[in-house]
Amino acid sequence: MKPYLRAHVPTALSEIPDATAYEAGYLVTKNAGWRSVRPVIDTARCVGCLQCYLYCPDGVIFPKDGKVAVDYDFCKGCGICSKICRPGAIGMEAEK
Repeated sequence: MKPYLRAHVPTALSEIPDATAYEAGYLVTKNAGWRSVRPVIDTARCVGCLQCYLYCPDGVIFPKDGKVAVDYDFCKGCGICSKICRPGAIGMEAEK
C-alpha cells in the first residue's frame, strides 16, 4: 500500500505544525540496539519540505539549518521517512 501524499506541500514556515504527533520527551527509552536499518539523509538532495518530519511516527526527525536531521537514539528504523521523501534524500542503510 502506498502512503497518501498531500497535494499541497507547505511552502512557508507558518504552514508547518509546531510539533509532530507527540510532545518532546514522549519517548523515554533509547533504542535498545534491535534496529536493523536506519535512515541516512543526503543533505545535498534535501529540499527542506519537512514531509519526513510530519510523517515520522516517533517524532525523531527535526528541522536543522533548513534541512532535517535524525535523533538516532530513538529512531526505530521503520523507513516511513524514506518512503515519503519525494526528492529521494533519505535512504535506508544497514545498522553497523
